[in-house]
Amino acid sequence: MKAFLENSKQALLVTLVMFILCGLIYPFAVTGVAQAFFNYEANGSLIEVDGKIVGSEHLGQAFTAPEYLWGRVSSINYNVYTKEDKVPDQNGETAYSGVSSGSFNYAPSNPELQKRIEADIELFLKANPKVNREEIPADLMTASGSGLDPHISVDAAQIQVERIAQASGISIVEVEKIIKKNTDSSVLGVIGEDKVNVLGANLDIFEQMKKR
Repeated sequence: MKAFLENSKQALLVTLVMFILCGLIYPFAVTGVAQAFFNYEANGSLIEVDGKIVGSEHLGQAFTAPEYLWGRVSSINYNVYTKEDKVPDQNGETAYSGVSSGSFNYAPSNPELQKRIEADIELFLKANPKVNREEIPADLMTASGSGLDPHISVDAAQIQVERIAQASGISIVEVEKIIKKNTDSSVLGVIGEDKVNVLGANLDIFEQMKKR
């Protein structure tokens, strides 16, 4: 009995110490360091315009206006919903399924995949009449695993330059400068690829249009 009590006491003491260390001290220490040295990143890398938060560097947004850079296809439409989407239809179902992430998960043999891609290609070619079908970069027609990817390839951005310049009234040279400014280089020049942050580029396009 004495040994049982001693072992129980020791187990309880270890549990209490580990709870304090791992459940209190460590989380507070990590949070403190993050807020002190990486405040911007720790709070979501939020972007402000005129004192209002308009998005995050790490989350894509849905852009369909011709004067802006278009991002990747999203199965969740970047979680963009309207009040009407929350109104039940005749079957009691709503378009709003809650905030989420994820891809279409279509198999290559799924006819819905081809149908979706063909519809997106048709939409893109209609908005960019001087672009040939085979010139469209693959990332513009494929969804990311999260459905929230904020980047597109440099080629995917460049192929939209002429449309953006014509619709926005900004020169092609200026649009190309904006794209270059918002291009994140590959790590150490060898890991990954150069990619363009769509939201960052579109905010700069917006600012340029305001000056005209």
